[in-house]
Amino acid sequence: MKKLNHLLALASVSVLISLGTASLMAQDQPRQGRGNFDPEQMRQRMMDRYREQLEIKGDDEWKVVSERINKVVEARREVGFGGGPGMFGFGRGGRPGGDGNNPPAAGNDQARRGPRAEPSPEAEALQKAIESKASADELKAKLAKLREARKVKEANLEKAQEELRKVLSVRQESAAVLAGLLK
Repeated sequence: MKKLNHLLALASVSVLISLGTASLMAQDQPRQGRGNFDPEQMRQRMMDRYREQLEIKGDDEWKVVSERINKVVEARREVGFGGGPGMFGFGRGGRPGGDGNNPPAAGNDQARRGPRAEPSPEAEALQKAIESKASADELKAKLAKLREARKVKEANLEKAQEELRKVLSVRQESAAVLAGLLK
């Protein structure tokens, strides 16, 4: 019985030491969560994936294609995320920038937008007009300006996609459509 108690105590101490060591090792390792998000590393993985999907082996060819892919990605980001603060201009709970209970800290636009592109000046002007309960005529004018700015961004995206399409084979173009780079 004494021997069994001694073994159980020894096993308990071993488990505690193991847990402590694992905890220390976890602190030394980079966190896998959002705290250590590296956008450059993510961009590089994305570009490597495109290179693989387009089956580009040569560095010279890749240099030309990757520059055009970057232009498409940037133009697509401007079209997709440059529209306004937060998703659809509202935070969770339907209130501009808020979470339904607490508004973001004063001056903390990042709390509303998250890691997206900066909103266009036209989108910010429209958002401010909505928040200040502007007149219908003022809202219509700001909405028209936003729509015009978006048309320009969409034209830039189409131009970037056409420039990319020009340097791709039919096979590569097909892969680029499936990858979402081209329409």
